[in-house]
Formats: sequence, structure tokens, C-alpha cells
Amino acid sequence: MPPKLSLNVDHVATVREARKIDQPDPVLAAGMAELAGVDGITIHVRGDRRHIQERDLEILRKTVKTKLNVEMAATQEMIRIACDVLPDIVTLVPERPEEITTEGGLNVPHHRDVIRNAAGLFREHGIELSLFVDPDFDQIKAARDVGAQVIEINTGRYCEAKNAADREREYRLILDSIRLATKLRLEVAAGHGLNVKNVGPIAAIPEVRELNIGHSIIARAIFVGIERAVREMIEAMQKATPLELT
Repeated sequence: MPPKLSLNVDHVATVREARKIDQPDPVLAAGMAELAGVDGITIHVRGDRRHIQERDLEILRKTVKTKLNVEMAATQEMIRIACDVLPDIVTLVPERPEEITTEGGLNVPHHRDVIRNAAGLFREHGIELSLFVDPDFDQIKAARDVGAQVIEINTGRYCEAKNAADREREYRLILDSIRLATKLRLEVAAGHGLNVKNVGPIAAIPEVRELNIGHSIIARAIFVGIERAVREMIEAMQKATPLELT
């Protein structure tokens, strides 16, 4: 059975914010994506509010029928917002103001105290906690120690691999990391850089419960619409086969 698909609608808001008007609406995009078959909606509320605004978050909390996953930095401001709005799951991610997109996994040991405090608050509010981490054993062990229930494995290096050898090396790291996470009783999601051409080997990993995909689906939707772009990704996930390892 393929993993579930959560669509990140940030870049619908990116287009809107380019003109500072009310269109296109990420809330409408989320509703259309749910009708097309996604299992969840993901948004990243950044400190600089470059795309998703708090109003989007508040409306999405009221309108999303599947599952709302909110990505955010491990800051007191964001933790407060999460506890006020009550998404189904929060994914803590690293964040730098100058970055174009998330550049790597969270350094969990460096933020240990803040994350542990957030984990306690989220448990009190019924919010599941996920950490976006590189496929690194130390980060995964730390994620378990600070109280996360889920890790999202960063698939960026796998997706950016320039040749078969590099891709296989990154895939092996992902497989080994997922096995460790499963042993530690962490649920596993994955995402970053995935598209219909490279998603198959990741979707074929049985322990991966969910894929968080945004840019490639939204980019495709510009040409074919949200419904078709979502269904193309779901079809690619359903046809998934593991990467052949040498």
C-alpha cells in the first residue's frame, strides 16, 4: 500500500504574495486538492510570512477535512501560534531568513531544550509532533529523546543526486535511517524535492507512512490544474517500485 500524500500549498500563496492581492487562494487550492484525493494539507508558516499568512492558517484549520500539517521553526512565537490554532500535526523545520527554501534537516541536539518543551505543550494540546531531519542516525536518536512521535526524512540529497551512484548512496542512507526510526518506534514521513519521476523508490519503502510534496505538484498544476497534478502524483506513488541496489 503506498504512503499517504500531503500537499504543500505554500507556493500558491507565493504567487498571491507577488502582487499582495487575494488570488490565487491557497485555501481554495487545498479544498480542490482534497477533492482530488490528497490525504492532508501542509503549509509552512515562516517568520517573515513570505507566503502563508496567519489568516490562511486560521481558515485552513476550519476548512481542511483531511489532516492539517503546519511546518514552522522552533521558536516561541510559532509554538504559541500552534497551541492557539491546534493543527493536527506540527513539523518543526530549520529556517533562515535568507534561504529560498528549506536547506536541510533540523539540528535536533542544538535545539533540544526548545523542542522538548514544545513536545510537552503539543501533547497537552493534542498536537502530534514531527521533526524534519536529514537521514542521520544521531538526529533520529535525538528526535526520539526529545519526544517527537514522527520524523520526516529529508529526501533532498536523493532528489538532487547527479548520477546513479550518488542516488544509490543517498537511498541507502534513507533506508538505514528509516529502519532505525522504526526500531525506535517513530513513525516516518518523507519529503523535499520529490516529483513524479523520482518519487517511486521513496513511495515503495513500506515504513514510510506519508509523503509531503509541494513545489512539483503546484508547478505542474499551472499547466494542467490542481486535480490532474494531484492525481498524476498519486498514480506515480501507486506504481512505486524500490530502487535497484547494486
